[in-house]
Amino acid sequence: MTSARFRAQVLRPHGHLLRQTTLSILAFFAPVFAVLYWLTIPLGEWVPVAIAQAVVMIAALVGILGFMRTCIWVDDTGISERGFFGRMASFSRDQVVSVVVLELYQSGAIDTHPQLFVTGADGQLLVRMRGQFYSRGAMDLVADELGAPVVRVPDPMTLTELNRLRPELLYWFERRLTGRTPREPEPRTDLGV
Repeated sequence: MTSARFRAQVLRPHGHLLRQTTLSILAFFAPVFAVLYWLTIPLGEWVPVAIAQAVVMIAALVGILGFMRTCIWVDDTGISERGFFGRMASFSRDQVVSVVVLELYQSGAIDTHPQLFVTGADGQLLVRMRGQFYSRGAMDLVADELGAPVVRVPDPMTLTELNRLRPELLYWFERRLTGRTPREPEPRTDLGV
């Protein structure tokens, strides 16, 4: 008897982010370099401007390639992620203990974005999907495909609340001191395992 294998679902960040970022870079740097060329070509001092433009273009191309390579794929064997800087991480279904889905308020705004956290043993974060980058449908697909228990937090949370309740779910730059020592056990909350 052959086992049925699901085709891997490849999930990519919203394409409009790449378009908006590219247009913003062009809108900022095109006039700046146009003025710099206009000022330096008559003096014959345009070479440093051309070098600076080449550096900016290379940095932009590296950023575009990093964005285009970023993806998450999920299938019946588990979940894998290639981050913006090319870091690869793969986790089998056995490593996935739960999936936490919640709405997170944006700083200083009343808008919320969905967040999905794939967690492993001891609640450590394996993969995170942010609503700014991935669609709600992509998050639902991951939650369904992994088959792990899904904890849906009913009320939106602020970053401060999430940091107080489950700091291990946040990136290092989002964490703030909570007053607990690292050895203290995590308090049980409605955020699941």
